[in-house]
Amino acid sequence: MTPRTDPSPLLIACALGIEHLALRTGDRGGAGGPVTVLRTGMGPKAAERSVTRVLADPALEAAAVLATGFCAGLAPGMHPGDLVVAEETRDPRSTVSCVATDRLVKELARAVPGRTVHTGPLTGSDHVVRGPERADLLATGAIAVDMESAATLLSAVRTGPRPVAAVRVVVDAPEHELVRIGTVRGGISAFRVLRSVLPAFFEWHRSLLLPRR
Repeated sequence: MTPRTDPSPLLIACALGIEHLALRTGDRGGAGGPVTVLRTGMGPKAAERSVTRVLADPALEAAAVLATGFCAGLAPGMHPGDLVVAEETRDPRSTVSCVATDRLVKELARAVPGRTVHTGPLTGSDHVVRGPERADLLATGAIAVDMESAATLLSAVRTGPRPVAAVRVVVDAPEHELVRIGTVRGGISAFRVLRSVLPAFFEWHRSLLLPRR
């Protein structure tokens, strides 16, 4: 396959206004091509609708797609501000494999030194997961859960072959359960971490070799 000679686009999808704010105010320098940051709205249905609609734009037909934002950690010992790089995303409909995860881990370690980066399956849910449900999901092999990543990546690959990935910041963990997402606005570490990850996303994107359609 012949490498693309034009800069390939990158679509970064998040769900919440607070996530979008973190990404908008982060370091936007160093992108290897056009970057679109999409706020999908909360939940898998909203993510599916938004991503499918945006990728219908011919300018984004070959875009790499990266789902990001906050998540709930499932494994004991996880802390707010830890990072999760999904090896795959799962929901009842499908499993989608992520691309170049080793590169993402490397670049995140550089962008946010000192932060723990976890790798493994990221599972989807249509509701906020609390209490004993964490243990049930952990038993499936998943290390974290969120409401949009699986739907985002499934929608992305259904529109055509493209590189996909998911990186989430732990805001809620077994020993640090969040009462309400609004407390993120109080300045907890997850928001600061999310503001710092864009350079890693850009380096991951730069490393990809997208085929010419």
